[in-house]
Amino acid sequence: MMLKAVILIGGPQKGTRFRPLSLDVPKPLFPVAGLPMVQHHIEACAAVPDIREILLLGYFPAQQLQQFVADMIAAYKIRIRYLQEYQALGTAGGIYHFRDQISSGNPDAFFVLNGDVCGDFPLHEMLDFHTSLSMPSLITIMGTEATRQQSTMYGCIVEDRETHQILHYVEKPSTFVSNLINCGVYICSPDIFKRVGEIFNSRQDFYSCDDCEGTETIQLEQDILMPIAGTGQAYMYTTDRWWSQIKTAGSAIYANRHYLQLYHKTKKERLATNGPDKPTIIGDVYIHPTATVDPSALVRYKSNISSSAVFIVCLSSDETVFHKNFLQSFCFHFCKLCKYNLVSHCVEYIKDS
Repeated sequence: MMLKAVILIGGPQKGTRFRPLSLDVPKPLFPVAGLPMVQHHIEACAAVPDIREILLLGYFPAQQLQQFVADMIAAYKIRIRYLQEYQALGTAGGIYHFRDQISSGNPDAFFVLNGDVCGDFPLHEMLDFHTSLSMPSLITIMGTEATRQQSTMYGCIVEDRETHQILHYVEKPSTFVSNLINCGVYICSPDIFKRVGEIFNSRQDFYSCDDCEGTETIQLEQDILMPIAGTGQAYMYTTDRWWSQIKTAGSAIYANRHYLQLYHKTKKERLATNGPDKPTIIGDVYIHPTATVDPSALVRYKSNISSSAVFIVCLSSDETVFHKNFLQSFCFHFCKLCKYNLVSHCVEYIKDS
């Protein structure tokens, strides 16, 4: 089997709720648990043996992603490319616009991952589910359970519990529909291009020449999933692993916590350890190799110190995230940062009380 992966990373006009953290660095490159956000997606995709190429789709200027892509190719030894949209094309419009690039090499299927989600992605298991279906699936959606109150903030899915066919799909309903929600991770058959193409072509006649900008903006959720629900062409794979969205600065702290917990299970070598001439580490802590932390410092549970930061005699409380954007900044002597602090774009100077 030959597969590809597409990661949708959006563009500079998106992620406004993530400010000020995305002012100096594109949101997909913001470090979470020591790695750029989208690198977690790349790492998950690179671990699937049949994935031969990873395509990043978005409308950030190419020069902002150029070095990152080169670093990822060197790190994971897999073909990775960034394809720049000329404008925001939507979650399905970008896929259709670059259909020739995705279809090159005749992949049997391709993953699609939204760039603003995070989690312990069970891509192997999802692929096994997709290939084991008795009826071919145009699209398989990764879903998970949410509370009744949370569900209306996401795409809600009603499935056949026996066949796992999707019977009904509503994007962010105003009232409760289902506690099964869309995780923003998909496996698509190449046949989906025909479906998106039908929508694209129908809009050429509908829109006037003065309004032609709207013809290529196609949403996977509203324009594809909602119409095909109940037709036997869409299925859901349910996961109980950790999953979340990263929409705000606060959600980055939540993601940081869970990725560090995941490191503890799967990649312990990434976590800081205690030892001679090292700071005191309590719990799951990531310290970037370029960061300087004085041996007298105490760094506690689920903290993340990114590149080019310098800390001297610093007491860090639980779940503090120090962002690399404050290049060569200092936490001064006896500085104390409290639980859930996210330090960015500033120098934090609080006298010991």
